[in-house]
Amino acid sequence: MSLRRYAGAMVVAFAIATPAMSQDIQPSPVLTLDQDRMYSASLFGKRVQEDLQSQSSELAQENRKIEGALEEEERRLTDERAAMDPEEFQKLAADFDERVTGIRRAQATKSDSIRRQAEAERVRFFEAAFPILLELVEETGAVAILNNSAVIFSVRPIDITDAAIARIDAAIGASPAPVDPGPLPVQRPDQTPTEAAPQPDAGTGDSNN
Repeated sequence: MSLRRYAGAMVVAFAIATPAMSQDIQPSPVLTLDQDRMYSASLFGKRVQEDLQSQSSELAQENRKIEGALEEEERRLTDERAAMDPEEFQKLAADFDERVTGIRRAQATKSDSIRRQAEAERVRFFEAAFPILLELVEETGAVAILNNSAVIFSVRPIDITDAAIARIDAAIGASPAPVDPGPLPVQRPDQTPTEAAPQPDAGTGDSNN
């Protein structure tokens, strides 16, 4: 089920069977909910935020290490240029550029993976929250839950955000993610370029060049 179904709609309406009194909130035909706060303030949402911050921090640290190593290699290649055959240098430079592009693409893929995990976790939360919100609706005799930003004025307390958070925390807690974010970005390949291996042998005619 999509996130749009659970969190994107302005109004969530339910067919009511037998309304019952709720101990958390007053009976009301309409309830309001702060969906973002329900998520971020829940144990589940806090755990997700900690997980994502940890992964993002590790990725940023690895990015810095990789960039430092690439800069060091680039400096070394530049320093050695004067002593190299121009053709050999062009091959090494092309290989370096290709590896840089591949490494940065891999790092970007890992960053996208973290973002996708954040979206998947939010969907998972709202899927778990849906039946709990339905219980609150049935207990209060309401026919709809509105996004609290859509309400301009109310004569009674109708916001169920705190009640929803408490019930969701009791029902699912932090719910550690079953999703494996995968390994950290790929390591740089061996720095020794294969193109530099062939060297002309003095006094022989079977040079690789």
